[in-house]
Amino acid sequence: MLDLIADSAPAAALRGSVTLYLLVNAAHVLGIGLLVGAIVTLDLRLLGAFRNAALAHLAPPLVRVAASGLGLAALTGLALFSTRPATYLENPAFLAKLALLALALLNLALLHAGRPWPAALAGGVVTGRLRLAAGVSLAAWIGALLAGRWIGFLQ
Repeated sequence: MLDLIADSAPAAALRGSVTLYLLVNAAHVLGIGLLVGAIVTLDLRLLGAFRNAALAHLAPPLVRVAASGLGLAALTGLALFSTRPATYLENPAFLAKLALLALALLNLALLHAGRPWPAALAGGVVTGRLRLAAGVSLAAWIGALLAGRWIGFLQ
């Protein structure tokens, strides 16, 4: 399976073009910036910062920006992974990044599945559960960012 990924036309194109690789890598960084910037802002609001900004006004655009960033980062990340999948899967920093991404996405799913999130968006109180989810989110997304930067140092 890994050989099929590595031998694919997009992977070969990325390996064969410094310019294409640069553009995909830059798009990956942009996606991460959009994702983490929006998530950090929203999590800090849930933790008590920016209290003058109503969660109902702040959250919807931040969630859309984060989702767009996640989509861009995931798409470009898969493209970058395709250039050397076996090497990445042997890299402990890459594996740590995947684990932290899984934690962050599970935390997100649990947050949106519960009642405290829609209640807070409707003007209700930010519960301890939401604050805990925001803390986990901050740690997981920033940890994934750091692990991603660490990948290149372990190759």
